[in-house]
Amino acid sequence: MTLHQLNQRQQMILNRMAEDGEVKIAELKIMFDVTEMTLRRDLEKLEHWGYIRRIFGGAILLGKDIALQERTSVLIEEKARIGKRAAALVEPGDSIFLDGGSTTLQVAKYLQPDRQITVVTNALNIAAELQNKRIPTIVIGGMMLDSTATLVGPVAAAALAKMAFNRVFIGTTGITVKHGYSNSNMHEAEIKQLAIAKAAEVNVVADHTKFGRQDLFSFAPLHGIHRIVTDGSPGEELRAALEEASVDIMLGS
Repeated sequence: MTLHQLNQRQQMILNRMAEDGEVKIAELKIMFDVTEMTLRRDLEKLEHWGYIRRIFGGAILLGKDIALQERTSVLIEEKARIGKRAAALVEPGDSIFLDGGSTTLQVAKYLQPDRQITVVTNALNIAAELQNKRIPTIVIGGMMLDSTATLVGPVAAAALAKMAFNRVFIGTTGITVKHGYSNSNMHEAEIKQLAIAKAAEVNVVADHTKFGRQDLFSFAPLHGIHRIVTDGSPGEELRAALEEASVDIMLGS
């Protein structure tokens, strides 16, 4: 599969299916102002690429973990703005943690070379991004998830247990009033929980499509983080709940 085969609508279909494991064409027609034929072509492509299986009137999801290379190619400009704004929060002397994800990768890209900081990460692509920036970087060990190039499991958890961070930057696949911040993979959710517990300041970096979406594994309630760095405002109900939870919403520029 090439890097740009998944368009934004197809990505949003997969994100919607991550909530319930299936979707109906009638539901997609309400979500998108396109013809049924267009939606059927989208589902045909997603089936061909191995994400879904088509059934009568819709489709079911075959796997929850969407490959990192596909997520990286979606909403590139929005994620870049988020990453730039989040990177500006880092101060000299900070020890920070960046978990795996296409938006946290943008944070790493906007960290300037020779910064007097220490970065800890469980993501191999983030470590590679920082390799030539002369920024002290610690890569925790663990079991590698092929789909996300992240290191998870008992070894990773034991490493995090011995650390403390000024700031962490965490990705999420969903933010809702009831379920808080969530992720499709239980191993990654565990790493997020541990990093949050070890941080003085917790930042979630997420594009606007994550608002109102719920995934299987919750890793923090709404009040469990300090700030969301994003590219758009959440809906009225979620915005009110975040305000009540004292969560700062910062827009990338």
